[in-house]
Amino acid sequence: MTITRQPEWNAEEAAALIAPIVAAESGPVLLCLQAVQAHYGHVYSDAIALIADACNVSRADVHGVFTFYADLRETPPPAVPVRLCAAEACQAVGARTLKAEWSAACEASPELATLTGVDEPIFCLGNCALGPAAMVNGELIGRADVARLCQAIDAAQAQERPL
Repeated sequence: MTITRQPEWNAEEAAALIAPIVAAESGPVLLCLQAVQAHYGHVYSDAIALIADACNVSRADVHGVFTFYADLRETPPPAVPVRLCAAEACQAVGARTLKAEWSAACEASPELATLTGVDEPIFCLGNCALGPAAMVNGELIGRADVARLCQAIDAAQAQERPL
């Protein structure tokens, strides 16, 4: 997976993006939010009203859906997102220790913290046999430790750089 830069908000473009979803689906609020996030990297605040109008629901309804789903974000994602599994199986094999060590590594390196953002927990990556699990830039990491996370971050950055 390569690191991608997202386009700037454009209401007309966003309206065109969600129009086919609204036309084809019943109750398309979540699908519209997901489409906007997939295109722009996050859901701009202006998108809430746009989606509400397009779906003929209140802004409060759209905001409720938006805030319910943890994977929807209101800020741009970090360049290389790192998510640590917080499910019970991973906790049983060291996820809490990994979280503490990762937090310490980010505190020691402001560049690393800026690059990877705030640790966003994720619940069950389906890799329980190889826990603790993590996801770095969309790539699953089993038996994760700080060194493996840093290797995956370096690999993600290397894919971004032109040869």
